[in-house]
Amino acid sequence: MDLYQDPENKTSEEDINNNVKGVFGVDFASNQDWCTTTSGELTILADASVSKVQLLVKVREVYDDVPSYVTRDAVKLLNEAEVKGQTTIKMSYDAPKENLGFYVAFITDKGNVYKKVKGNTVSVEEPARTRTLSADYVLPSGEFRLAKAIESYANQRGWVEGEMLYDLSDDDYDRLKMISPDYSDEFKTTFRDIVFDIFPNGRSHRNIDLVKESNFFNDKIYPITTGDEPIIVTPTYKCDNPSKYGYEVWNSDLYYYYYKADAVNRMTDDEAAAYFMSLPKYKAIPFEKSFDKTEDDIIAKHGSFALLYFGDGTPEVGENGSVGSFMFPKGYKIGFMIRAKTTADNNKKQGEVYGDGRLNGHINTDKNYNFSSSKLAANDPRAAWLNINKKMMLTWESGTDADFNDIILEIEGGIEDIIVPPPFVFPQVFTYCFEDTELGDYDMNDVVIKALRLNETTIEYRIVACGAHDELYVKNLNYGAISDSKEVHELFGTTPQNFVNTQNGDSYTFVVGTRTVDKDFKLSEEPDNEKPYIFNKTKNKNIYLSKAGQDPHGIMVACDFLYPLERICIRDAYPQFNNWGQNPINSTWWYMSPDQSKVYKN
Repeated sequence: MDLYQDPENKTSEEDINNNVKGVFGVDFASNQDWCTTTSGELTILADASVSKVQLLVKVREVYDDVPSYVTRDAVKLLNEAEVKGQTTIKMSYDAPKENLGFYVAFITDKGNVYKKVKGNTVSVEEPARTRTLSADYVLPSGEFRLAKAIESYANQRGWVEGEMLYDLSDDDYDRLKMISPDYSDEFKTTFRDIVFDIFPNGRSHRNIDLVKESNFFNDKIYPITTGDEPIIVTPTYKCDNPSKYGYEVWNSDLYYYYYKADAVNRMTDDEAAAYFMSLPKYKAIPFEKSFDKTEDDIIAKHGSFALLYFGDGTPEVGENGSVGSFMFPKGYKIGFMIRAKTTADNNKKQGEVYGDGRLNGHINTDKNYNFSSSKLAANDPRAAWLNINKKMMLTWESGTDADFNDIILEIEGGIEDIIVPPPFVFPQVFTYCFEDTELGDYDMNDVVIKALRLNETTIEYRIVACGAHDELYVKNLNYGAISDSKEVHELFGTTPQNFVNTQNGDSYTFVVGTRTVDKDFKLSEEPDNEKPYIFNKTKNKNIYLSKAGQDPHGIMVACDFLYPLERICIRDAYPQFNNWGQNPINSTWWYMSPDQSKVYKN
């Protein structure tokens, strides 16, 4: 099929090539097929515990104008299927050719199990096995007696009158620390890929919204004791840029408190918060005994600590101090708090932050202290639960950026499972970009279409932009609001005199349609005569996706592509585009490095 259909043949191939050379200033490789997509099929083996499977891909993603100092990648959904009793699921997919690996998520009533894809078959491997305490933990011997009581910062500041914190001796924390059986390298990779996709680093991501969507916050943040095993807490990760910000985590401690589960049943939120504030808080972990002072962004078990039960009521300290037990009674709830003690910024980073947001009213909002810059509301939580491969992780926002990945703890043993609903995974987007004429300016926004695979048999198409004054039609798409008998501008409720979503300030609503496909459907393997293409009625021409050796008049980019603004050539919006065009093996991530001032952002 010709790159353009021009019944009158007014424009020669030489004219097109001369225009391309004039616009781009280089000659493109004859083997450049303008393809950034790969495709395939995977066999997934499930069992009766699995309700749904998802095929995920790890990719690079453009996040911010200025990326955070810890680089994160993204995980996107390629396909998903309801299992419905099947033990073998064949799953087709399209994916970015330049990807960082695949995962299968097995959705079970015990949480998500993520398995990295290493071949063409992936097995669930018993995801429903009961979570039990590792036999590798050896509890320390001897007594653990409370040594001292100190006033909380909240007490000192007059926020919570009488609140006291209770500590063991420093030597006892050395004794209390247990050697931890470390994670496998495979789990560490999974941890990094999944956790930091759910809670990406940086304040711009508004991770608090996801915490609230889970519905496991404030009154539901408390695990319930089972009474049959010790409760073990293991610091696994911290991220605080220590030397720049005063070694915040190393200068912090983890505290906990507990109460009988039915104690607050008839209380209002305010009454419950006052009750929790009145409870003694016990230091579980001085983080200086877990993390190295300068370490950052490292996933590993940093020693484990068992929580101690000191009975109910006000404890004693000193020579006759209350002695802790490794076993909690059944039916208690446990709350957690982090006490930040760094002296950086004139002590403005000192304070207690609670997993239960109802106890954070002062610390989240008092502008005399740095915590208020997190922009968290008065009752917003500072901790969230995640389930990763049968492990319960408590993730913390102990500082100011509200990304909920400053400190991550694994909590295991004598508590009931907290199963958080699996987070929504955004589908991988594939973007079709077309020029509308053979002598174009190559801003690649004359028609822009985005395609997403929602599940085995559903593709969603979105016509998102039209940067042309000619009368244009999108052909081979007749789904939902998309009709190939309607002119593109008309689909947006406007006329060819207007550009659509290609200039700063444009905000036309996308035109959306869903298509039912066979399970083995792949966008990149669709026959040429069924792929979307553009009919330019003004010039009586058809514009198809480019093939090897042709100019880039129609390309499909394997991402949620930030296409160039009106009349800005793609080579200027993406400085590495020409390098890729001249050699397909160079700059293959070109579409992840835009000049942010030259691309459209809706």
